[in-house]
Amino acid sequence: MPQTTTMPPVSALYNPSNYINGSWVAEGDGSFNTVIDKYSGAELARIPNATAENMEAAIVAARGSRAAVWKLSAGERSAKLEALAALIAKHEEELAMLIVREGGKPVGYAKAEIARCITTVRTAASEALRFTGESVPLDYGAGAGKTAFTKRFPIGVIAAITPFNFPLNLVLHKVAPAMAVGCPVVLKPAPQAPLSSLALAKLIEAIGWPKGAFSVLMCGVPVAERLVKDERIAMLSFTGSDKVGWHLKGICGKKKLALELGGNASVIIDEGVDLASAAKTVAVGANIYAGQTCISTQRIYVVKSVFGVFRDLLVKEYAALKAGDPSDASVTVGPIIDKGHFERISSWVDEAVNAGAKVLVGGMPVDATRNVYAATLLTGTKREMKVNCAEVFGPVAILEEVADFGEAIIRVNDSTYGLQAGVFTDSIAHMKRAHEELEVGGVIINNVPGFRVDSMPYGGIKDSGLGREGVKYAMEEMSEPRLMVY
Repeated sequence: MPQTTTMPPVSALYNPSNYINGSWVAEGDGSFNTVIDKYSGAELARIPNATAENMEAAIVAARGSRAAVWKLSAGERSAKLEALAALIAKHEEELAMLIVREGGKPVGYAKAEIARCITTVRTAASEALRFTGESVPLDYGAGAGKTAFTKRFPIGVIAAITPFNFPLNLVLHKVAPAMAVGCPVVLKPAPQAPLSSLALAKLIEAIGWPKGAFSVLMCGVPVAERLVKDERIAMLSFTGSDKVGWHLKGICGKKKLALELGGNASVIIDEGVDLASAAKTVAVGANIYAGQTCISTQRIYVVKSVFGVFRDLLVKEYAALKAGDPSDASVTVGPIIDKGHFERISSWVDEAVNAGAKVLVGGMPVDATRNVYAATLLTGTKREMKVNCAEVFGPVAILEEVADFGEAIIRVNDSTYGLQAGVFTDSIAHMKRAHEELEVGGVIINNVPGFRVDSMPYGGIKDSGLGREGVKYAMEEMSEPRLMVY
């Protein structure tokens, strides 16, 4: 029998209010953001939407906290981060269940997210101790006899806007580096899954982080855009859709910017690899959390000599995936985050089929009432189909035959996106070629593009974004070098 995890109460983890300047603020603009259990539909919380005055208070508090945060020694910042990691570990089970409920994430994947959260924060604690500038060689020519070095300083207040799909770890990918380097943060989490951020505020409050240096506000677009446009904000760090990200770039002014946007990530299957193992990995990589990650496998290109065998193996693996209740440990494909996205995904599949694509498996809802869509594999697609050229952000992938490895690279690069790509090959020459020629931010060998370790530099090119995350790399983005010469 499949094991279903009993859902504990979640209300003790967070206050259903905005967290501003060290206080929980229950008054807003009169409207509320309602958070529901993504599978059962039960209401979890109603959070007041912040006013422009609430946002102003958060920005003023963050600006006022800069000295207090920066005056903490590296050792003190590291110790605070270690304390935060310990609190996350203490509440590991409850936080995972909160992610299951507010995000619809399968329970095993939610637990893996919390484990990653602990790693992210502990990595930030370590980096805080060794983060520094560099010696600059000047002792020649006009610089003969001179010594020079840089020291890195925090740039100021970070505006962080985060998505629903990793409601705690992607928040921590902005907050933990900011804490390590000494930058205050004003956070606007995703409306679909903000409760993990409010739980984090409680934990940050508990470790005694300087008042005002971390605020969390739910708000509508006009108030959020005030945060983005405000000249007192030193940097905007955004993770979300490319459409929204590039819009924010256009209105954010002169501030520093990091954009971690979407993609339609590809996998190449070369000849000579373990096809059965690759099929199992790809099936999960395309469908875990219903494909709702920006590096979910969406386009699969298989060289001609192994296409038929791999296709049959992949269809078999797809058929074995279970969809349904995310609290069931045997489920891979849980609910789509909301009805609008569920209907969009369904319409894109129907559009492709009507234009000539063939459904190999899936292609239909499993439970329309609960927004569960089947793990779907299409073939015979055309470049202009949305399932091919756009970001599905759902449990849908395309499988296409290519003549050889060179054509596979061309097909992967034929995209406006460039986040990560997976390459299954035993050829050293093909590994090197993939690294040289694939137009992406990361090439993952013998794994899916969804592979990510929280310390590695992560980000994309083209429409997939600007800058890099990964704790040390985010700290570099959030700081500036200052040169001394003597």
